[in-house]
Amino acid sequence: MAKTLFLVLITTALINNVVLSQFLGICPFIGVSKNVKTAAGMGGAVIFVMTISCAVTNLLYTYVLEKLGLTYLNTIAFIMVIAFLVQLVELFLKKTSPSLYKALGVYLPLITTNCAVLGAALTNVQSSNDFVTSVVTGFGTAVGFTIAIVIMAGVREKTENNEFPEAFKGTPAVLLTACLMSIAFYGFTVFA
Repeated sequence: MAKTLFLVLITTALINNVVLSQFLGICPFIGVSKNVKTAAGMGGAVIFVMTISCAVTNLLYTYVLEKLGLTYLNTIAFIMVIAFLVQLVELFLKKTSPSLYKALGVYLPLITTNCAVLGAALTNVQSSNDFVTSVVTGFGTAVGFTIAIVIMAGVREKTENNEFPEAFKGTPAVLLTACLMSIAFYGFTVFA
């Protein structure tokens, strides 16, 4: 069991990276990856929200929606759970780290609609994962998101003052970097 959970963790974080192989969560990935500190803060918030939401949504689906025959409401119910957790993170950051709260800006409430968070919860349901596997999948997916966004922020900080052709300045350079990162992460499939 421990070996299986470790493989789930590695697979979700590196091989099936939510941003670089599934292309979910692109908005905060591009928007918040200008600074490593801010990117790490966003990654921490996503780790918390995604891990807890995968746990809660698994319980909600298994013990409420499935038992009552309301599985068609899973997307709405999951979004409500995620929105509640994001509000908790927002209140916590506003109280404990106002500078990080301000740096994350509009991207913090956008975790509510971050398709990576909802995608992890829905994938757990579709894969019929048990509670522990759902939590590990959520945590691994969030760690993968954090790895990707911190690497992207590091690259962006290093290349900020570099000369680029006019056509590649700004978003095109970021998307090209993301593309190259995707190719690099694709190399992890060799070990799968």
